[in-house]
This record gives sequence, C-alpha cells and structure tokens, in this order.
Amino acid sequence: MNVRRHHISAAALAAVTALGFGTLTACSSDSAAAGSTDKFDVVASFYPMAFLAEQIGGEHVSVTSLTEPGQEPHDLEISARQTAQLQESDAALYLEGLQPSVDEAIGQSGIKTKIDAATLTSLEEHGAEAGGHEEHADEHAHEDEHEHSHETEGGKDPHIWLDPVKYAEVAEGVGKAFQKADPDHAADYEKNTEVLVGKLNDLDTTFETGLKGRKTDVFITTHAAFGYLAERYGLTEEAISGLDPESEPSAARVRELATTAKADGVTTVFYETLVSDKTAKTLAGDAGLRTDVLDPVEGITDASRGDDYFQVMEANLKALQTALGAK
Repeated sequence: MNVRRHHISAAALAAVTALGFGTLTACSSDSAAAGSTDKFDVVASFYPMAFLAEQIGGEHVSVTSLTEPGQEPHDLEISARQTAQLQESDAALYLEGLQPSVDEAIGQSGIKTKIDAATLTSLEEHGAEAGGHEEHADEHAHEDEHEHSHETEGGKDPHIWLDPVKYAEVAEGVGKAFQKADPDHAADYEKNTEVLVGKLNDLDTTFETGLKGRKTDVFITTHAAFGYLAERYGLTEEAISGLDPESEPSAARVRELATTAKADGVTTVFYETLVSDKTAKTLAGDAGLRTDVLDPVEGITDASRGDDYFQVMEANLKALQTALGAK
C-alpha cells in the first residue's frame, strides 16, 4: 500500500533543530546533546524506543529522541544537525521501516552499536489495507509508487510496543545489547531489564484480566495500530484507515464500518492524539456512536492520558473496557 505522506517543512525543521534534540533522561533534566556527555549516549528514534533506553539504562545513560514530543513519528525527516550528532553517539535504538529517514541516517553512520527493535521480536502482517481486510487490497494499488507507507519492509506491522509481551521481548534484547556495549554497567542493565520485563508482564496480566466478561470483541480505530494488542487479547480491530494514520478511507469502507458497528454492538469509535480526529468523529456522528481516545503511545504530550508508557496503556485499557462492555 503506497500512500501520500505530509513531510515537515524545511522551516519547521529549522525551528526544531534550533532547539536541538528532544532529550529524554530518566534521572535528571540534563539536556546535553547526544555524544557530549560522560554517560552511555543513546539516540532513540521515537518515544517507545526512548522509554526502553531510559528504563534499562537508568542513571548510566543519556537518551536523546530524534522525534520531538507531539510530532507524528512516521513523518520525521531528520536534519543535518541531527545526523551529525547521531555520529557522536554510542548507540542508536530504532525500529527499522517505521521512519525511513532514521533508517538511512543510522545505516550511513559509524555508530558501533545499532539496535533494531524489529529484529528482537517477530513481526506480523496486520491491517495492510483499510480495515485490515484482504478484499480491500486493490484500493490503493495504483497510488504513486514513489511514496512510502506506514509499514515496515515487507508489509509487516511495526506497532510491536502495543503488545506488552512483544515489548518485553524487545526490552530483553535491548538490555543484552546495552550490557555488551557498556560492560562496566552490565549488572545494572541486567537488573533494570528484569524489573521492566516484570512490569510489562504485570501489564499483560492486567489487560488479560481487565478484558474478561466483555460484551463484544470488536473495536473501531482511526488506523490499524492495534493489531498486536487485538491478537494478544482475542479482540477484533476494525480500522477506518490502514496502517498509515493519514490515509483516506473509501466511502464504501465508512459505510461498511457503520454496518459492522450495528451488527457487533460497537459503541465507540476511537481516535488518537497525534493525528486528526475528523474522520473518526464524522463516522461516529453518522452511526450514532461515542468517540474516545485509544492512544498508540507514539509520543507523550500534554494531551496524553498519562506521563509514561504504563500510564497511557492503563488508560487505554479503561477506554477499551468501557467500549467493549467489560465487567
């Protein structure tokens, strides 16, 4: 599926890079640029990767995110300054296929430790077309072949962090990579990884328990970000768009979703914080449904229902419980 992207303008990039990297640190407010600290300097591609690096690295790392808070990560085009700073870092943590400009910059860099989260767990195909149904496969077949889609290479779904079990698998791989790259602090990295994996396992149990006794398995979202989560907990995601959050659904797809909502007892159309909610609210209004936020946790902003991954995921669970009629 090839869809048209809306890239950040040069002026916007200049404004962002004038401020330097968006720096995330777990233990301080230090905003030093990547590669200029006496810690293990890690560049993370976007929030879910930065969160892992923070949690696992603890006081020994300085984590810099290439994606600014509130910026839609799939649209990122990194600047020359960011590319230069990337070269000075000790490690890069990214998810190949999600942000092509990041993939290119890291691939061309001389960074010794390159950690691709996509290699640390298994990726699957979800929602390759609007709604995730193969029968829609021809809808976008003739889009401009030079445009890229919100998919990893080979059509794999990149949203692995929304499944706590898969995210834990990635965390374990990142922990081992940190231990190898910075052996002086290996024991702490191992301990921190164990703690994080334990929390993710607890979150998995919380979702499993919290979604029992539901009245329906079906939920409608803006785009197909929740395929792994749905598969993990026996749910059915019906997406207005496909894997790309900005692709436009067909009129037939919108009508189909209205019919699905009525047949499957759907009460809510979910939208997210970093992309437009217009289509979701239009569909909900036409079908007499509620709207609510189901956050793909691609970045934390003031609009997020929590300050970190765990808080936002717990808010997602509450939203799903309400929408699905879980007891």
